[in-house]
Amino acid sequence: MASLSLAEKDPEKTVSKFWKEQFPQASSWTPCADKNVKRAGTVNNHTGFILVSANGGLNQQRVAVCNAVAVASLLNATLVIPKFLYSNVWKDPSQFSDIYQEETFMHTLKNDINIIKELPSHLRSLDLEAIGSLVTDADLAKEATPNEYIKNILPILLRNGIVHFLGFGNRLGFDPLPYDLQKLRCKCNFHALKFVPKIQKIGSLLVKRIRKYDSARSMLDKQLLGNFISSIPSGEQVNIASSSKYLALHLRFEVDMVAYSMCDFGGGENETRELQAYREEHFPLLLERLKKVKPLSPAELRKMGRCPLTPEEAALVLAGLGFSSGAYIYLAGSQIYGGKSRMRPVINLYPNIVTKEDLLSPTELAPFRNFSSQLAALDFIACAASDVFAMTDSGSQLSSLVSGFRIYYGGGNAPTLRPSKKRLAAILQENSTIRWQSFENRIRKMIEEGQRVHIRGFGRSIYRQPRCNECMCKHQ
Repeated sequence: MASLSLAEKDPEKTVSKFWKEQFPQASSWTPCADKNVKRAGTVNNHTGFILVSANGGLNQQRVAVCNAVAVASLLNATLVIPKFLYSNVWKDPSQFSDIYQEETFMHTLKNDINIIKELPSHLRSLDLEAIGSLVTDADLAKEATPNEYIKNILPILLRNGIVHFLGFGNRLGFDPLPYDLQKLRCKCNFHALKFVPKIQKIGSLLVKRIRKYDSARSMLDKQLLGNFISSIPSGEQVNIASSSKYLALHLRFEVDMVAYSMCDFGGGENETRELQAYREEHFPLLLERLKKVKPLSPAELRKMGRCPLTPEEAALVLAGLGFSSGAYIYLAGSQIYGGKSRMRPVINLYPNIVTKEDLLSPTELAPFRNFSSQLAALDFIACAASDVFAMTDSGSQLSSLVSGFRIYYGGGNAPTLRPSKKRLAAILQENSTIRWQSFENRIRKMIEEGQRVHIRGFGRSIYRQPRCNECMCKHQ
């Protein structure tokens, strides 16, 4: 039905309304996290030094950096430029200065916190674990409050003059948090963290080749790519309609995501054996935990919205939203589980799907090989700069950070599509009886409801939902 519907549409006359933001209220919010920032700390005297060794991939580490900035301000400590831990999953030795501009980071935050590149020499030889200054994720509650830092971490700082946070995954909650600390987190994420020229340069090539257009089209472009994309001269009218519109699709359907979900994706016994073997090797704790409880069936998991969207399901959503078969789609993400056979139904519907590997030459990509975080930064740029960004998993850090970046700098002209996995599962449950028009209507209603303009709710991520007084200014 999707294929028939797309074949009947005249792409010249039938343009999906979802290329544009559906709610004009989106344009009433503008960036202002860098305006009128007050020193946010609650401790008067300098307390010591904070080291952070952040785990995870590019986007988890980005969140950890900005949380560390807030904690350093809270405790009136000096932050040492964070280190990034090597992960057996990501296999990337990149450090902060390989991804972000150190000088820009330090300069942007110079009036907010003290930042240094290295520990003073007299502290480098200390055995931090022996003196009780090593704090792991097991020692600190997930989404800890400022009071917990004052109660548990400040005494260590005052006693030893140094604390080393190891891991630091989501170790600072979003609420309750003082206004100025929240504002500082936003300033860090949206203003202080700029990709290094190496990434901006290749990112600009990527965007220009997708669009077939060389100049910046929005504030988003300049924030992402800096001087590697030219501004449109003031007062000069340029027909940007001649450039190619594109949709960026972040498919979270890698083998680790698929295996961890415990869902069934229609691959029969071979798939079941393959995913179980992967779990035994990579997720033994998950299997041990499942032995102690009655596991939910794959059908129950799907009904609850806990199964990753397959590439085919993502394509059906796009077709239901009226995107024509000629739509230019940038595919972000790692290796899709199932490879070409899993992608075949998608490419049949949308043949103009490209990846960074299609758009960049082997020579251009060579400096990024074996650096998964730097490759992820290219995906971040291509997704954030897109005309439309479509995510398939709202829990993904890349999707969260990209959608937040588009809200912050998009000027109300950077729509994001967020399917509800639970609602989509209910719709697809009727796939043998539902008519295409009914499918379209329900898909469009689902996406429109996800695009409504909301102020950030209590406890919600400020990186993903920056529409709040601490981050953005609302104009009537």
